[in-house]
Amino acid sequence: MAYADACVHPYPSGDTTAARLALEARACGFDTLVSTAGAGEFFGVKVVKGVLIRGRTPRDVARSVRRVPADALVLVEGGDDGFNRAVLSTGGVDVIRGMHRAPRRAFDFVAARTAAEHEVAVEIDLAPIVAWRGRERQKVLGRYADLLGLQRKYGFSFCIASNAHSVLDLRSVRETVGLCSLFGMEEDEVRAALSTVEGLLDRQGPVRVVA
Repeated sequence: MAYADACVHPYPSGDTTAARLALEARACGFDTLVSTAGAGEFFGVKVVKGVLIRGRTPRDVARSVRRVPADALVLVEGGDDGFNRAVLSTGGVDVIRGMHRAPRRAFDFVAARTAAEHEVAVEIDLAPIVAWRGRERQKVLGRYADLLGLQRKYGFSFCIASNAHSVLDLRSVRETVGLCSLFGMEEDEVRAALSTVEGLLDRQGPVRVVA
């Protein structure tokens, strides 16, 4: 089972090269990084291109998806409930992210079923759990707990991202298990989420189809 950090931001978005992040990720127990800048293989760690899409409308997202290379993962920033439902139905989307920033009911049972049907993963971003404090951190944990309840009922996939801009932002597999336990994830659920990217990569074909 290959473990992946589902989103990192090497230089120039961050202050660390993809190769340096890969070296540290290997020590943290990861086999794969999804990177918003650069791709390749470094120190035995596969660095996969991830294209982050922020669209004002679902149509904007669909247009952007058409321009993404077939070997890249498509990561879409979520929004309100109508936007999310439409994006989840858009062919070629691999991951929806930012649900901790979205309105509370932006990802409901309809979105959960759609994500499961279209095999779109929902990102758990570790960065706010680590960096935020007090009420804001508790709101994030509560939001993730809500998502976990939906995931257990409807069966869509999670992926887990450090969203690291530096080697200091990376988290080991063991730390990831501990952080995710704060909102109720069991260790086997965390490890399954860490292996989601492997399945997303396996399903990719030579042609990206957009409905």
